[in-house]
Amino acid sequence: MAPGAAHAATLPDFTDLVDKVGPAVVNIRTTERSKAALPQGLPGAPPGADDEEMQEFFRRFFGQPNPRQQQPAPSPRGRKQAPQQEDQVPRGVGSGFIVSPDGYVLTNAHVVEGADEVVVTLTDKREFKAKIIGSDRRTDVAVVKIEGSNLPRLTMGDSSKLRVGEWVIAIGSPFGLDNTVTAGIVSANSRDTGDYLPLIQTDVAVNPGNSGGPLINMRGEVVGINSQIYSRSGGYMGISFAVPIDEAIRVSEQLKTTGRVVRGRIGVQIGEVTKDVAESLGLPRAQGALVARVETGSPAEKAGVEAGDIITHFNAVVIEKSGDLPRLVGNTKPGSHATLSVWRKGAKRDLAVTIAEMEAESAVAKKEEKKPKQEQTVNVLGLAVSDLSDAQKRELKLDGGVLIELADGPAGRAGLQPGDVIVRLNNTDIQDAKQFNGLVAKLDMKKNALLLVRRGESSQFIPVRPAQP
Repeated sequence: MAPGAAHAATLPDFTDLVDKVGPAVVNIRTTERSKAALPQGLPGAPPGADDEEMQEFFRRFFGQPNPRQQQPAPSPRGRKQAPQQEDQVPRGVGSGFIVSPDGYVLTNAHVVEGADEVVVTLTDKREFKAKIIGSDRRTDVAVVKIEGSNLPRLTMGDSSKLRVGEWVIAIGSPFGLDNTVTAGIVSANSRDTGDYLPLIQTDVAVNPGNSGGPLINMRGEVVGINSQIYSRSGGYMGISFAVPIDEAIRVSEQLKTTGRVVRGRIGVQIGEVTKDVAESLGLPRAQGALVARVETGSPAEKAGVEAGDIITHFNAVVIEKSGDLPRLVGNTKPGSHATLSVWRKGAKRDLAVTIAEMEAESAVAKKEEKKPKQEQTVNVLGLAVSDLSDAQKRELKLDGGVLIELADGPAGRAGLQPGDVIVRLNNTDIQDAKQFNGLVAKLDMKKNALLLVRRGESSQFIPVRPAQP
């Protein structure tokens, strides 16, 4: 056999695979009702922006609708006529795939978000008006239903068994080009790009219109839903992400049953545990989720969780990185009991918590009371601090702490700012400025001082190296 033929024989052949799975991949076209005159376009809109497939491009990758929606034809007098109320305006294209013979289709939530009408087109050109069963923005998964029987469907795989370097293919409708096949390999597993699920990273070419289409392994099984790309230009740049099919199926089952996804919550804001923080607190290694804030009245507060705690385990499952915690809690049934293992002041303790149901996200802004600057002595950390007033303690729900009036030298370089509140130095709670400055004076000048700092409603550990004399 010639060397070239031998080399070609080792390359994957996707032809039979595409023939097998292609009929179950669909094109999804959405429209919305227009109740006002459409915009006349923005300066710099690219040529061809009126094309239907560009709707998703601008909405998904630039965060805005197509700046040049389809224009109404000019009137005989040469004037633009506003569209009538309830006109159907094309808003985007995407992909999806059939998962049951009776017409359930999986896609991305962002593909059907805001749509008043969804049209599903099969490879044999049959078209169906689809009903949106439910969508979940946190995982970017949606379920739509078409009325049919004996429809082609795809087989679900096990995304937890995916290996880096494994061949996969994507089928979808990039820029409206139906049943386009691209291939590549799994670049990374469990890539942290979202709060509630780790994504599959691949180098498969994915472009606007591919969203919602299947990521398929060499056995013809769906292992993911193509969802995102990393891009500086709006187009494919070699990195794409897919929702793991295990999580997508779990979400879709809830959507089919109740139309929404129920998740657990405990009411904490968390951050990563750095190596410096772990070493300063006596943790064997950098792991866990650092509690930056505990919501008032939340299950975490009732369980005794405090800002500055490091949650190392949830129901005996190790929290390797902070992103593990919301996924474990989110997958826990509201009302059930769980055990949190936390590291606090050099010791481990277990706390019993009752899981609550996650509500719609909301943001509450609070302004902190500020005091005029006062002349104060700067210590070896570069800090000048003052006592908190009783009103400030009540507002911040603190028993002690000191207010930073000036952050210079080491403290300034570490990111501390006037208005921050220091509530702990290493493993000692701070009561007032006199105590704090006394502790600082006794610090080992060769080691980092670890400060637990409150800024707004969040807390974080900040290591500061004392200034050398």
